[in-house]
Amino acid sequence: MPSIFTRIVNGEIPCYKVAENEAFLAFLDIAPIIKGHTLVIPKKEVDYIFDLEEELYLGLHLFAKRVASAIEKTIHCERIGQTVLGLEVPHAHIHLVPLLNMQFIDFSKRTSMDEVMFKEIAKKIQANFV
Repeated sequence: MPSIFTRIVNGEIPCYKVAENEAFLAFLDIAPIIKGHTLVIPKKEVDYIFDLEEELYLGLHLFAKRVASAIEKTIHCERIGQTVLGLEVPHAHIHLVPLLNMQFIDFSKRTSMDEVMFKEIAKKIQANFV
């Protein structure tokens, strides 16, 4: 059974896409811990990030770096935090989280946003993705 992220890649489930190329996709987390919280995934479904082929692993991180730069230009923050948890969805992914201080990386706290806010943020990050 395909993961929820594979279903997003296949267009079966919508997302607030911020960047995409032939191998990777970045989209806003629908349960963000802060505005701009973004997930970066390989389009190829691999459960554990350290099971990715080396080229795909490196490519994922380089793509995430470009997405982080776009987020940083869009969302007021000190820097972008990166974390890989890997337990909640069986599809390798990186969380990119705008940080003002250490409290903003607390995944037990979530913020709510409506569809208009999601679309606005996604569009702004897309505009800064180069």
